[in-house]
Amino acid sequence: MARSPFYRILLFAWIVVLLMDGVHASDGDADPIYKACVEQCEKTGCVGGKCFQHCKFLSDGKPEGGPWYLQEPLYLQWKQWDCRSDCRYHCMLTREEEREKLGGKPVKYHGKWLFRRAYGFQEPVSVALSALNLAIQFHGWVSFFILIYYKLPLTPRKKNYYEYTGLWNIYGILSMNSWFWSAVFHSRDVELTEKLHFSSAVALLGFSLILAILRAFSVRNEASRVMVSTPVIAFVTTHILYLNCYNLDYGLNIKVCVAMGVAQLLIWAVWAGVTHHPSWSKLWVAVVGGSLAMLLEIYDFPPYHRFVDAHALWHATTIPLTYLWWSFAKDDAEFRTSSLHKKAK
Repeated sequence: MARSPFYRILLFAWIVVLLMDGVHASDGDADPIYKACVEQCEKTGCVGGKCFQHCKFLSDGKPEGGPWYLQEPLYLQWKQWDCRSDCRYHCMLTREEEREKLGGKPVKYHGKWLFRRAYGFQEPVSVALSALNLAIQFHGWVSFFILIYYKLPLTPRKKNYYEYTGLWNIYGILSMNSWFWSAVFHSRDVELTEKLHFSSAVALLGFSLILAILRAFSVRNEASRVMVSTPVIAFVTTHILYLNCYNLDYGLNIKVCVAMGVAQLLIWAVWAGVTHHPSWSKLWVAVVGGSLAMLLEIYDFPPYHRFVDAHALWHATTIPLTYLWWSFAKDDAEFRTSSLHKKAK
């Protein structure tokens, strides 16, 4: 009985690997028309009939009217819309409109799709969905915290019975941290926000893998937990240092994240197939839903109306899955607490 779901998930993992090898970035930024537009804009400060004040320079090379970041409204200054970023954005917009009129397909620029800005946000839909995911994570973690410390029975020493409380608390904090930096990154994509977004996501996936291993194999001894966690922590730390200090390799990071995601899905899937946990059905729905949602991270397509792409849809799918995941965590806490409380009596 347990072999069938295992091999189905394993087949899915193999398909994901094949899809990852087939992902290639287009070269819109190598388009000579686009490059000429950017060069012209940086000289004149204009794209078509639209001109940018912070692209106008005095004879001594200083921006006219003072530094560019003082020429923006206060709420936009932190986004660092400088001359180059504005020139690139409006040249991409103009070039894509021309391409659309000629019946051409959208292409990527600098490895990414073009999104239409709205209210100062670079990817408004992804920002909104990231913020909503952050709210759902906060709600799930708080409800878990209240259940553990205020509703379930405690030991005579006033400690909770559930052995994985600390792990779920760390998971909640890392999840909220990851979605916060996701919202910031999609608001304005610069090197700093990209590094913080990637690093927080890798840290969350690494710890999620540790949580899956420790819970599925019922590792309760502290020394054993350290032995299991250390290699994963070392790998995640090395990868984060590589991204931040050596090479911010987007392709490599996607492969590492997908590998850790597939590994934990495999662990949870097998455990759900062999365990007699009362909430195994919730776990299965979360695993299958997470597997399907992961395809959105692999199967890339141009943003619909330059607002909604595959990544934004992935953000949308994680909202109900997050609610279900925290529901499973609370059910698991009640199940283990009830069993241990009966034994204590």
